[in-house]
Amino acid sequence: MPKAERIETLGAAPEGTQNPQAAARAVREMFTSIAPRYDLLNHLLSLNVDRLWWRRAARTFSHILRQHDSRVLDLCCGTGDMAFALHRRGGSASPQIVGADFSHAMLQRAHAKSAGTSLKWVEADALTLPFADAQFDLVTAAFGFRNLADYDAGLREMVRVLRPGGECGLLDFGEPPGLLGRLYRIYFRRVLPGIGTLISGVKGPYAYLPASVEKFPEPSEMLERMRRAGFREASWSPYTFGIAGLYRGKK
Repeated sequence: MPKAERIETLGAAPEGTQNPQAAARAVREMFTSIAPRYDLLNHLLSLNVDRLWWRRAARTFSHILRQHDSRVLDLCCGTGDMAFALHRRGGSASPQIVGADFSHAMLQRAHAKSAGTSLKWVEADALTLPFADAQFDLVTAAFGFRNLADYDAGLREMVRVLRPGGECGLLDFGEPPGLLGRLYRIYFRRVLPGIGTLISGVKGPYAYLPASVEKFPEPSEMLERMRRAGFREASWSPYTFGIAGLYRGKK
């Protein structure tokens, strides 16, 4: 897709889907199908670099996490790894952290992993959150925002549930430039789908992953979308040469 047209991208659209509702159903079904091997594959396919990205993102928001009584919402939380990183960073301040995802199978695993912690889990769609306005000091999403069927609606919903002065952090994949980018795309398009399919026994999700990253807006476009949604001080910080990156914004 020509870059000039990317501003018109509504959101994730797995192959064969014709509208946002069908796209959302397809994404939910894909993640439900790989839930049993999701953690293993994340760590294996990223060579464990994903753990570093979660920790770095959490560290960015230490000033919020270490405030007593801060409230945090982790969207598209999957099996909870970003929420766990936020929880650890909060330390003795014990921020109130809620993880939300629309895949019941993913939340079952998050709940099992969180025994003995104060983490809470809610089955919810990030586009229609079951929270009142201005409830949270921080809203995050790690490698899940890209899968929303409507990016702008997702950003507006994040703004809605944030308190005035609250912040958001969106950690997601990118496409690094130059020779590294070419090598990375070979791995991402050819090697990763094969390994993912072999281990999970499911083909669709790991073919969808590189396609979803290619379709996702570039940083300049994402920052403009964030500003339109109501975020100020919007910024993007590349991680690992741009393979991933953190979008930040303040309400």
